[in-house]
Amino acid sequence: MVNALMSLTSGRNKMDQQFRSAGYDWRLYCGSNVIEQHLPEAVKRAKAQRVFVVCSPSITRSTNVIDRLQVALGTLFAGFYDGIEKDSTFTSVMAACEAAKAADADLLVAIGGGSVIVAARAVAIFMAEKVSPYELMTQYPEGKRPFSPRLMAPKLPIVNIPSTPTNAMNRAGTGLKNTQLDHRMEFFDPKTRPQSIFLDTDFLLTTPDGVLRSTATTVFADAVSSFNDSATNPLVSGTLQTAFSLAYQAYLALSQNVDDPKLRLNLCLAAFLSNRAEDDGYRRNPNGPFAGNYAVSTALHIRFPEVGQGESTSVLHSTVLRRKAEEVTARQAQRAGTALGIWQEGMTGNEAAMATADRIDAIYDTQGIPTRVSQLGIPFEDLPLIAEETVKNFNASSGTRSPEQQTKAALALLEAAW
Repeated sequence: MVNALMSLTSGRNKMDQQFRSAGYDWRLYCGSNVIEQHLPEAVKRAKAQRVFVVCSPSITRSTNVIDRLQVALGTLFAGFYDGIEKDSTFTSVMAACEAAKAADADLLVAIGGGSVIVAARAVAIFMAEKVSPYELMTQYPEGKRPFSPRLMAPKLPIVNIPSTPTNAMNRAGTGLKNTQLDHRMEFFDPKTRPQSIFLDTDFLLTTPDGVLRSTATTVFADAVSSFNDSATNPLVSGTLQTAFSLAYQAYLALSQNVDDPKLRLNLCLAAFLSNRAEDDGYRRNPNGPFAGNYAVSTALHIRFPEVGQGESTSVLHSTVLRRKAEEVTARQAQRAGTALGIWQEGMTGNEAAMATADRIDAIYDTQGIPTRVSQLGIPFEDLPLIAEETVKNFNASSGTRSPEQQTKAALALLEAAW
């Protein structure tokens, strides 16, 4: 790892020293019992009087965190809705929205994984905007580039209390599953970014091991991808180095000590930092050789709810890299190879990329995470349907390919990863 960091440092003279960094008003609280210690402070800072909680059934069924919030907030606690479904379904979000309105909420607390955190953003949007959600979502006009409408109304402040490492914790994008449409409902509003994030280690320890490994896999894969993108400035470089180090070391250690609160916290911090780099000018490359394939992974776990987001990522990760191995530059190859412990002097970019793919598969194997699509237990004959569902994914393509090109490329990847 030290050699990888030295390699990046030596290349800093190639970074763009003319850049823009921006931030937003947020607080991050980490440690044991930070809910009791600091949540009232966060609510007071927002000048809120009616705090409403959004969560999933597993939170009220398997944890005491709602009781903890009630004690911490006292009369400021205005109620909760615990019906958010996996992948943030439109119907459950609308029900949560009505419950929050009935409670006269002036601050939302999202407690849970990525589905709940995304759902809370949608609740804030639907409570504030006065037109139909179907008019607010990203539009896909036939023959034209998709676009996301600007959502101008002020939004309720949001506090996120993640139950697991998730890249959703400090983002502004929202994707909802809607079985009445042939794609997700997508929304983007920077005003739905959280005012505060609480990484409470006592709460993080309540997350089941399988759920933790799945979400940690997504964080690890994202850290690998981000770390191997070209750094655009020193702030981005330093942030992504730290995110990768935290994610890599914690992910490897999970197989031996999944109940270590420090590992869970470090994976959450890695996810936070991967997103934080974007405020300093980092722009993700969704089509890079180390990036996997976001559109195909999303289509997989949306179409098959039993497939976790981590597993839908891991089954494509190494295949994408092997298929793009010839595109990997010597600098990328050395950076990735050294960080993952497989680099040897004299390796070509292609050789290092192939060895890196093998190493990534071996790491997933230690966690019992699948590396081939066939391991997911889904029908081979459904692959064309999955490929078709990758077309309307704004984050992945934004209309840069024709639907036919996107579908063909997605199917070829799925078949290669089978």
